[in-house]
Amino acid sequence: MNRSESRYFNTAVRMDEALIELLDKKSFEYITVTEICQRAGVNRSTFYLHYETMADLLNECAEYANRKCFDRYGKEYADMSKRLSSADLKELVFITPNYLRPYFEFVKENRRLMKVVLSHPAALNMENTFNSLFHRIFSPVLGRFRFREEDKPYIIRFYLSGIMAIVAEWIKDDCRMPVDRIIGLCMQCILPDGAETQLSRFAAQTEGEPV
Repeated sequence: MNRSESRYFNTAVRMDEALIELLDKKSFEYITVTEICQRAGVNRSTFYLHYETMADLLNECAEYANRKCFDRYGKEYADMSKRLSSADLKELVFITPNYLRPYFEFVKENRRLMKVVLSHPAALNMENTFNSLFHRIFSPVLGRFRFREEDKPYIIRFYLSGIMAIVAEWIKDDCRMPVDRIIGLCMQCILPDGAETQLSRFAAQTEGEPV
């Protein structure tokens, strides 16, 4: 990235962060371009150099939040989507410390951002994020465990809703509980029999009919 591209990117990041700060205080429909520019330290012409409308900034802001989180997982996990059809089943059980720790560390360090995401899921197009992850990651994983196609959305909604409820409660308490304890609570609530027991059950299902 050359100096000009870096300056363009940094300006966009400032406007993303300005929107996140404002969403912490008011609904999206009441946020103006002027407020974004004032908080980001740019003029209106700079805003319109990057975006045609506030909706464009909103979409980029959602991508910015997702990118910040996914960056925690590094190349190994980023490449997981390419290995879903061949990975060992043990690698496909994501309710484990190895997968949960980067996420909860991100939440703790970015709790204001996550508070905004949880408070404004529709504004930040979180449904689009879910749909993308569902088709790219979750559906193929459940396919490996031979779950029926029509059951997959219900199963994933159940797991993700449970995790997000824990995240919301943790943020409400300013993330005071240690990360490892939060991970333990997630595993206890979502996989009460333990990951290994669940894995054995799922693996057995792959030898028979879809569950």
